Amino acid sequence: MRPEKNVPAKVRGFGLVAAMFVMIVMSMVVIAMSRLSTTQHGSNSLAIQQARAYQAARAGLEWGISRAYKTASCATGTPSQAGSALAEFSVSVACTANSYIDNEGRPVQIFRLTATAQNGSPGGRSDYAYRQLIATVER
Repeated sequence: MRPEKNVPAKVRGFGLVAAMFVMIVMSMVVIAMSRLSTTQHGSNSLAIQQARAYQAARAGLEWGISRAYKTASCATGTPSQAGSALAEFSVSVACTANSYIDNEGRPVQIFRLTATAQNGSPGGRSDYAYRQLIATVER
């Protein structure tokens, strides 16, 4: 296409400037959306790992409570998560027990169980998750 002879040179270059402006703005929008998507994916991944850590700690508490009721003593240890979807989490259960006699002369035991679940060590994984749950039960 040939430029018209009567159109000033300033007007002929304006279309190029407008096109460049639109291209730059669109590029910035695409970059911003890409960063937002990456951040959102990371947040979702961490939320899922935190939920899994909670479930692993809860499984540890239930293991400890079950053993405390069956044996009438504190259950401590590291229950295995092998064969489950929580196999990557290490779980440890700690317990303290107190005994007393109630008003009717019956012995009562109070168990305070603490279950800790984590997948690795802090700083070792980008999706590291840690959860600790505490339960008090009476037998």
